Amino acid sequence: ASASAATWGACWAGWSPVSPTTWPGPAWGCPPGRARPRWSRSARHGRWRRSPPAAASAERGRLEQLVVPHEDLIGARQESFIRAEIDKETDKTDLAALEAELHGYMNDVNAAVYDWAAMRAKASEIINLLSKKPPKLEPAEISEGIKFLDWLVNNHFTFLGYREYDLAAENGEDVLKAVPESGLGILRNSANKSQSFMVLPKDIREKARRKELLIITKANSVSTVHRPSYLDYIGIKRFNEKGEVIGERRFLGLFTSSAYSRSPRDIPLLRQKVEQVMLRSRLPFNSHAGKALLHILETFPRDELFQASTEELFRTATGVQQLQERQHVKVFIRRDGFGRYFSCLIYVPRDRYNTQVREKIQGLLKHRLNGTEVESSAQISESVLARVHMIVRTTPWQFPKYDIQAIESELEEIVRSWQDKLSDAAVDMYGEEQGLKLFHRYGEFLPAAYREDVKPKAAAFDLGKMEGLVNEQSLHMSLYRPQHNPKGLWRFKLFHAEQPLPISDVLPMLENMGLKVISERPYEVDLNDGSIVWIQDFDIIYSTTRAIQPEDVKEIFQETFANVWAGNAENDGFNRLVLGGNLEWRQVALMRAYCKYLLQTGIPFSQAYMEQTLTSNATITRQLVGLFETRFDPKQSKDRDSIAAKIIDDIHTALDTVTSLDDDRILRAYLNLIRATLRTNYYQPHADKRPKEYISFKFDPQQIPELPLPKPAFEIWVYSPRVEGVHLRGGKVARGGLRWSDRREDFRTEILGLMKAQQVKNTLIVPVGSKGGFVMKRPPTSADREAFMKEGIECYRTFLRGLLDVTDNIVDGKLVPPKNVVRHDQDDPYLVVAADKGTATFSDIANGVAAEYGFWLGDA
Repeated sequence: ASASAATWGACWAGWSPVSPTTWPGPAWGCPPGRARPRWSRSARHGRWRRSPPAAASAERGRLEQLVVPHEDLIGARQESFIRAEIDKETDKTDLAALEAELHGYMNDVNAAVYDWAAMRAKASEIINLLSKKPPKLEPAEISEGIKFLDWLVNNHFTFLGYREYDLAAENGEDVLKAVPESGLGILRNSANKSQSFMVLPKDIREKARRKELLIITKANSVSTVHRPSYLDYIGIKRFNEKGEVIGERRFLGLFTSSAYSRSPRDIPLLRQKVEQVMLRSRLPFNSHAGKALLHILETFPRDELFQASTEELFRTATGVQQLQERQHVKVFIRRDGFGRYFSCLIYVPRDRYNTQVREKIQGLLKHRLNGTEVESSAQISESVLARVHMIVRTTPWQFPKYDIQAIESELEEIVRSWQDKLSDAAVDMYGEEQGLKLFHRYGEFLPAAYREDVKPKAAAFDLGKMEGLVNEQSLHMSLYRPQHNPKGLWRFKLFHAEQPLPISDVLPMLENMGLKVISERPYEVDLNDGSIVWIQDFDIIYSTTRAIQPEDVKEIFQETFANVWAGNAENDGFNRLVLGGNLEWRQVALMRAYCKYLLQTGIPFSQAYMEQTLTSNATITRQLVGLFETRFDPKQSKDRDSIAAKIIDDIHTALDTVTSLDDDRILRAYLNLIRATLRTNYYQPHADKRPKEYISFKFDPQQIPELPLPKPAFEIWVYSPRVEGVHLRGGKVARGGLRWSDRREDFRTEILGLMKAQQVKNTLIVPVGSKGGFVMKRPPTSADREAFMKEGIECYRTFLRGLLDVTDNIVDGKLVPPKNVVRHDQDDPYLVVAADKGTATFSDIANGVAAEYGFWLGDA
């Protein structure tokens, strides 16, 4: 030992000129299988380089000779030499601190090695003393204590320090005074008094006078030798002839690996505790329950067996047994008798235990128990439960009050998997049967990235959205504000079957509604039946200054998006009115339809400018919509005229505050159009109650100042995202054809000219003429002539339906107004249409549509 220790004498720090690392000292000789220095706990990355064993000889602490193992060297012993490298460090203060730290470690190693034999001899001496002059304690306790000490000496304990103390009274307080010259190993230079004892609270210090032979616990400090664990503390009390405690013999060290691997029934003291627990349980050793309890004790954390009392062991072990392999969460907390830490045993379902769960449990216990540091170890076996042992170190003698049931509830929440929480949330949201059905159909297949990003409660809501996706035409969505989010951030989820929506299609739709897209997270959900559901989660920000909350506009926003995506509404800047003006998609379509008509009249403003005007003057826009609804909603009260007059006055008042002449002109044009509207099909739904995708207005052209001359007597404007058309009549009874125009920008001008010509032609037949025309807005992208004609025919049908929607009928000689149409004009049952350019072959189509409405006169 002396030769080995000598090689550790010199230790210095420097920088190797051939390596970008700092290395402390030339080398350390380390006796194989003996104590070795522990690497610094400071925040440095280190590497060990250990040489093969070599023979060394030393004289008075100086290395004299070193040879390779196969050469003989008289009086030599084998040693390993270790070189440790750390990340490069040039700061002299840090290097000096590291050098001092290493010197301290090496001094501890030297002391432990030099005094190792002396400490073992002290243990043997105590054994002999207890055998020859036993204290006045129970013989069984003394006998078991002797056997335990003997077991320690037989290579089950690494002796690192020893010291003797006298228990005395000073100023009425108990003190442990070190016996001079009694220190060995790392306790050679201990203080005069046991500082750890002096700071103990009085009630804990009183334990020193308890008549018990041994104290087994953990010291307050981490070992600097062998392995970085808290030192094991073994105290043997000294008694006088009266049986009073007069002092203590204290060993510090570490139990060896064999102490942790052997059965506790082979270890003195532990076997006694195991037997006492079994006897107290009254379970036969050979019974199923008895074997289960014995297995629990056999596999119990060894340090707990050493340190816990029999009562504590019984309470915990039987509590573990009562779990009966059920996948429940259970925690057992034992407070250290010396007020320094809590020992916590946590049992959790094995399949739920992982590093993340462990870290969360550590954080919870540290918080609830006011911990300063947490150590943990886990046992994973064939049991359905994993056992985690955590030592929560606290500020000494400051134990907080805690509610173990509350801790268990929080632990249950931690160990419950994301899938468990989703299943519970689905049941809460949809009921047990439907919730579990959705969970098994969709929830079990959600990808890891989704589970990482989405909370279970939000995911449960998403399950319901996925359920209704029957084909690629189905689209579900969800607009919401995340619970924890930067100011103004919204979330928008899209749910679609088989394929994600192209981002190039989605972005313009959102931007036209006044939103900025920050990011997108797509998730592919591969279901058990081979089908796929796509979830696209967008981070969006409303880009205007108007303060609105997503929950307030969620319904109208989602309806608008769905109808734009389905093609029922156009994707343009008018959609800013949804959020900017709090308008529904049909109300926006109304304002868009009027805009499209104004463009045909030759108004000198672009659509983009009119969009901006309506959005900037959202209050007036809402008043205009309100005026339209008051005039044409069939459910409106009988005093609609007075209400409309009041709204018109309010609009005029608001217009007085508009500073832009162009804005004023646009808004007044809208007002004039609404007042000139005589009829509309806006409130006519389809047979299945869906709103129609097209809107038709019947105007009194004489009330529209913006119209160029000549002004027809009646005009019907039909608008949809698919087609636009106009029908001009010179009088109540007028005849003329319908043209398929290709002049999208000014087809009304074309039709107006044709109406004038038709009037001249009809002078010999009927007093006046008429003319109509429509344009296709979404021609097929392919050059397929058949597809082109098919789309044209559908546009023609829509145009005809728009005309008939606002036209009276005569049934059995009686006039029948169209349903859900408020009329601000006289009866008008006459509508004659004929073929024209592009529609020459459409007569049967027109007759078919007329028959739908009961408007067909046959061969009459």
